[in-house]
Amino acid sequence: QVKSQFESRQNRTYGIFKAIVYKAQVVAGVNYFIKVQVSDAEYVHLKVFQSLPYENQSPSLVCFQTGKTRDDPLTYF
Repeated sequence: QVKSQFESRQNRTYGIFKAIVYKAQVVAGVNYFIKVQVSDAEYVHLKVFQSLPYENQSPSLVCFQTGKTRDDPLTYF
């Protein structure tokens, strides 16, 4: 659901956009930290915020880290 937000911020499109692993952090909603494969050897880490259900909001891309590999650990940022 955040692929278009990421592509807009990067000003490019990605043929591959596959979530590999994620972690969740409960706040006033949930922060998701997601490792996403965007090419054969390129990965990005996304921080996505999902508000509480009663707020009826779509997930939003908070920030991201590029230049990651499959072996880079997914950490909170």
